[in-house]
Amino acid sequence: MVAASPWQSHRLLEWGVVAAVLVALIWAFERQAGIVQGQAERLTVKLTLKAVRDTLTLEQLLRTTRSPGRSAEPKTINPFALLQDVPNYAGDATMATVGTVPPGNWVFDSDCGCIGYRLRYPQGLEPTQEADAIWFRVEAVNGVFRLSPQADYRWFEQVLR
Repeated sequence: MVAASPWQSHRLLEWGVVAAVLVALIWAFERQAGIVQGQAERLTVKLTLKAVRDTLTLEQLLRTTRSPGRSAEPKTINPFALLQDVPNYAGDATMATVGTVPPGNWVFDSDCGCIGYRLRYPQGLEPTQEADAIWFRVEAVNGVFRLSPQADYRWFEQVLR
């Protein structure tokens, strides 16, 4: 049996260091990519919530101009039914069944009058949710529709309202 020369063992050590550096770089890249994807999802959720709030405001204005003095205002409303195009709206689902909805989709729970979003990238969300979903109640306060979060959500250390 021929003994390995010092040059060959030195080369093996170099390749081992290169492999370790590559593994560390790949791990760091995947971690950062996950954070960026989560932040992009947070921005998309915030924009959708703004669109829903704007839609509820417009609906309220239309209701007051159509029939002034109407006293039988609904206590809740499905804001997605008012929007023209919602590509990631999965329809009706309850809080208990939201786990069956594909991640990245919005739902409406008519039992609680809430809209919910099933997260694609739940890392960074506090408090941690059982079904990786966040919920906002659609309610009429003094005849004005508003969205209020079901919990004090913090996503990547930013408050989500």
